[in-house]
Amino acid sequence: MLRGMLLAASASAGFFCCAGLFSSAVWAQQTDPGRPVVVQPGAPGKPSRTLPASTKATLPPRSQADVEFMQGMIMHHSQAVEMTALITSHTDNKDLRLLGARISSSQSDEIRFMRRWLAARGEALSMMTPEMPNMNMHEKMALMPGMLTPEQMEALRKAKGAEFDHLFLTGMVQHHNGALTMVKDLFDTAGAGQDADLFNFATDADNTQRAEIRIMQTMLEKEFSEEKR
Repeated sequence: MLRGMLLAASASAGFFCCAGLFSSAVWAQQTDPGRPVVVQPGAPGKPSRTLPASTKATLPPRSQADVEFMQGMIMHHSQAVEMTALITSHTDNKDLRLLGARISSSQSDEIRFMRRWLAARGEALSMMTPEMPNMNMHEKMALMPGMLTPEQMEALRKAKGAEFDHLFLTGMVQHHNGALTMVKDLFDTAGAGQDADLFNFATDADNTQRAEIRIMQTMLEKEFSEEKR
């Protein structure tokens, strides 16, 4: 019983200590809104302490594979957004328009996230290939799984109506499968994918693109069944 009372008293003291520190931090913010307050929790039995406003958080370690994955995926997503931009002028298919809007929105958001991730770590936003300095953007894209060739993109631009729908769906399934390969390659690389933000992003992207592949395959099956009638 005595031990329980001591533990309760200790917990109460810790609560009021933390509450006092929290109140001090809130008071400082209220009296000087422009002054950021950074509080570092103390070790057990030790008080917390207020750190200088210049204190910066340290980012988790990253591997070169993480950086190259993000750089490559920006380029990969950019082609998908380019493909979806053709939809409004090339087809009246409402289902395809809804799908395209979904893909464009999600991948544009992901591009912004990847750019922020790279910038925060002082990394270039585009892929660097020192061993092939004269390689252009289209050639770099061709090295990534699932990317549509210039010929495929040109055929997509020229198509209209049902032909466009078919080329878009088959092309985007190919494209999404390539992204799944990139995620698998990342997680198969020793030491890569350990950064929490990158892990969550890659996992979410994998789940999203798998779901979209299933939607597109269903649309293609529907298209095939209508052609047989």
